[in-house]
Amino acid sequence: MKLSDNTLNLIAETLQAIETETSALYNAKREAFTSDQIAADYFKIKLSHLESEQFEVAFLDSQHRLIECRTMFKGTINAASVYPREVAKLALELNAAVVILAHNHPSGLLEPSQADISITNKLKEGLALFDINTLDHIIVAGNNHISFSSRGLL
Repeated sequence: MKLSDNTLNLIAETLQAIETETSALYNAKREAFTSDQIAADYFKIKLSHLESEQFEVAFLDSQHRLIECRTMFKGTINAASVYPREVAKLALELNAAVVILAHNHPSGLLEPSQADISITNKLKEGLALFDINTLDHIIVAGNNHISFSSRGLL
């Protein structure tokens, strides 16, 4: 079934509105990301419905309150190129003390790949040079998730 351009635009606008409302909710309440479950719930809303990989970064203050969440990189059905320099640059611009990384696996496979583990370590090491802590990396696959922190991978 092929969807019309108008239908696709309406879907895109609706998803953007949901993302804006979700970010506004967390920003308005200035809730702290105090557990991997809070982060997972947040990222499931943003990522579970996507058909291609998307890499998000939540930039937090020193109290783990959300400053901003940004889609940093978009990819294909099974990969997204991630550039640590761009993450560090934005973290410094936003004066973030902490980040939470997240991306989706549209395939539904929840396990982190070796590339996922490798980029997480690169980001963690690179951000640490600027005293920016990497709190977690959440992978979302449908309504499921894993937390690198909970699994001891971070």
